[in-house]
Amino acid sequence: LMRTIAVLGGGIGGLAASYYLCKTPQVTKVILLESSSRFGGWLWSTRRSDGAVFEHGPRGIRPAGAVGRNTLNMVKDLGLEAEILPVTYSHVASKNRYLYVNKQLHKMPSGIRGLLHTVPPFSHPLVFDIAKEILVKKSKTDDESIHSFFSRRLGKELADIAVDSLCRGVFAGDSRKLSVRSCFPLFYNAEQRRGSLTLGMLLGSGPSPVVPPGPLAQRSVKESWAQWSLRRGVESIPESITEFLQQSGRVELRRDAAVKQISPSASGWTIHLEDGVVSADHIISALPAKALSSALPSSCQPLIQQLQDIHTVTVAVVNLEYEGSILPVTGFGHLIPSSEDRGILGVVYDSVPFPQHNRPDTTTTRLTVMMGGAWFDEVFGDPDTVMKEALLETATRAVQCQLGVTTEPSWSWVALQKDCIPQYYQGHFRKIDLMRSFIKKNNLPLSLIGSSYEGVSVNDVVFSGRTAVEELLGTKF
Repeated sequence: LMRTIAVLGGGIGGLAASYYLCKTPQVTKVILLESSSRFGGWLWSTRRSDGAVFEHGPRGIRPAGAVGRNTLNMVKDLGLEAEILPVTYSHVASKNRYLYVNKQLHKMPSGIRGLLHTVPPFSHPLVFDIAKEILVKKSKTDDESIHSFFSRRLGKELADIAVDSLCRGVFAGDSRKLSVRSCFPLFYNAEQRRGSLTLGMLLGSGPSPVVPPGPLAQRSVKESWAQWSLRRGVESIPESITEFLQQSGRVELRRDAAVKQISPSASGWTIHLEDGVVSADHIISALPAKALSSALPSSCQPLIQQLQDIHTVTVAVVNLEYEGSILPVTGFGHLIPSSEDRGILGVVYDSVPFPQHNRPDTTTTRLTVMMGGAWFDEVFGDPDTVMKEALLETATRAVQCQLGVTTEPSWSWVALQKDCIPQYYQGHFRKIDLMRSFIKKNNLPLSLIGSSYEGVSVNDVVFSGRTAVEELLGTKF
């Protein structure tokens, strides 16, 4: 029987781990320690008094795959089903995604027609790249950069424009540094197992975790959802988990409780806080890798080294609201390759997928401009000294240039998300292997979860919490 488990970090990872710990009778007590004054981490929504909702972090969540089903099962269990806002595959936000290249918006090719014709900004039909791809020999290396992988298999043009943009949209990162094996395991495995992306996608590329779909996940398949959000924004998820944990009576929730130092004790760990200590039999750390590394005892040196080696990037998220309907196109948004504009990663047309988050009484358009990432310091300078006014100015200018919007926004919000997305550089999988084997070899009562290790999406992070609890207690949910 596990007596006391301390969960470090009250973002979605730590909250999910605590949620799963509460689902089993084996745990007497859970202590959740969060350094800030709120739970939820990067899941952060502003709900204005007039009914408008703005997201300063993740927005639409994908229902696909085992990890997607898992999150939907949790959301259903938390009683949030009535709040869900689904976006189907047939919705214009799912069908229309744009690239801003050569000072122009281009709709991304989709469907068979899009592959058979030459669709700018591409110089030839993509069907040729796909046909050739089946014949490309598989790589002998155990990892490579995303850019190298896609250049090799699908050609330089696709890698330079589409893949470069995608990595900026998903990881706010540089496709030339990011690991294909860790960032896109599906594609890496497709090549390893089937010798081709195309065949891997068609035939499947290996086992995935078994998560039976609950009623909500079944509904998402039946109605073919591409993504979903919640009526009051995605912050409803951490809020509901927090409420669930409070009602369970087994969880001690502590805000403003930064972990200063962790030291081994006879029964497990002593965790030193600003004011006092906490004892635990086991720690589940949902802290960013660097934050954990600075709290661990020197006896964990090899682990500390690997943790410090996991880098993160800073993203400026600028929410803009405009009066009227101002978009020249309709769709999910547009991404921008690094060759076009290094500082602006992309613009999400929030009003298109989620009109329910608009102010109800009048027509408005909500946009989010994503900026910086791997290029933040180069373009905007040190995140600690950058002025929010300058970021807002850059964002509104980008909307003017790229979308031809002539009016000024009627409302804006600049969120500077420091170190928000871990970067899985080439060889990342080796760091993870080394960490896990050090923990195992030394029998450390420690589990590592969260976005630093095996997936940065909300779904991945929630699932990492579930997996850690299953492994720790030998249970299956």
